[in-house]
Amino acid sequence: MLFNIWDMLRTDFWSFVIIAGLITEVLILLGVYLYIKDKKRRWNKLNDYLGDVAKTVNSVRYGDLSKKIDNLDFPDSEDLSESLNRMIETLHDRENMVVEYQTELVHQNRMLEAIINSLSDGLIIVDENDNILRTTELVADWFGVSGKGLMGRNFYDFVKMQHQIPVPHLNNDEVSLPSQKDLNFTASSVKLKLEDKKPRYIVILKNVTDQREIETLKEDFVATLTHDLKVPIIAETNMIELFLGEKFGQISDKQKFALINMQTSNRELLELVQIVLDTYKVGKITLYKENILLKSFIDEIIAEMQPIASKTKNKIIFNPDRDIRVFADRFQLKRVVKNLIQNAISYGEPKSPVNITIGEIPDYVTIKVKDLGAGIPAGEIDKIFNKFYSASKKFRKIGTGLGLYLSLQIMKAHKGDLTVESEEGEYTEFCIKIPAMDYERRFM
Repeated sequence: MLFNIWDMLRTDFWSFVIIAGLITEVLILLGVYLYIKDKKRRWNKLNDYLGDVAKTVNSVRYGDLSKKIDNLDFPDSEDLSESLNRMIETLHDRENMVVEYQTELVHQNRMLEAIINSLSDGLIIVDENDNILRTTELVADWFGVSGKGLMGRNFYDFVKMQHQIPVPHLNNDEVSLPSQKDLNFTASSVKLKLEDKKPRYIVILKNVTDQREIETLKEDFVATLTHDLKVPIIAETNMIELFLGEKFGQISDKQKFALINMQTSNRELLELVQIVLDTYKVGKITLYKENILLKSFIDEIIAEMQPIASKTKNKIIFNPDRDIRVFADRFQLKRVVKNLIQNAISYGEPKSPVNITIGEIPDYVTIKVKDLGAGIPAGEIDKIFNKFYSASKKFRKIGTGLGLYLSLQIMKAHKGDLTVESEEGEYTEFCIKIPAMDYERRFM
């Protein structure tokens, strides 16, 4: 019996243990199930949230900045959503700014293009190989090719020159267009300064047909006018010389004095007419240079000018320490020196000296002509070389205002210069500068 009771107790214990174990397993499984279910629910929320973020980011990527991320009942999602939405708003604001800038740039570009296309000159952009990158509409019309048809073509396929000059060295050079045979053109170039530092140039093509025609008409008019003026003056001069030579009988001293004055006036008038003619031909000065020793050259000029200086009792003083050689056009240089001496006599004080000196400064040989007289007001120094500017009226003298202008042009043709220093009421000194390089190279 005791054994039966033990067996029964032992059987119930193990049954209890088994049942307890089963119950524990069920509870554990239930707990795991509930945990997994909660996790899955939370994971699904996170997955949905991340999906929403991905869709929004993808929309933003393709330019749709109207999307927003909704808040999710999930830890830290609110801060992330707010940050992303703020970033999208910022991008949207920046996009609006960019659109405004782009609109303004397009407007400015169109306005600049309209301004460039309205120019009377043609503009062409070429690369280092002279290939056309861009042109204005006017150039396309001149070339007879559409704008797109010009791209990549060589500039010299459309522009011809007697001696082809590289684009970088074009400087108001005459060119012709086979498609526009009746028109005259000039071409100049400017290097473009670009960030990529690639050599590119803008060529300015100018239609100078009207300008050439006007210049031709002007030259023809001036040549005809001066010729018609010179003929009667020369005839009158010849007649006066006949009278002075007493070819028509004896003349009294008073008649001779009057005729000499008339002869002088005629000579001055003839020089004025010649100056007018030379001024309008000044762009075409042709120099015939030769070696000139200045001492004998200036002595010769002084001998010619001495009769004029004697009338006002001015003495022309020239005492060089040594002789200097220059390479210049004798005739043109003489005209400049004579003009300066004439001015010194006209505007200097009567009986005062006119001093002529020669010398050398770096790169130049100088000839200076100085008078002691009225001088030039400081406000007029910059004007005296202008065409038609003259102080003659101020001093009740005859003058065209062309002498100094022409003299300066002659010296520029020599690649030299003509300058002046003056103090009002004291003196005026003109300085002719002739390049020393020319003659040094020939006598070294």
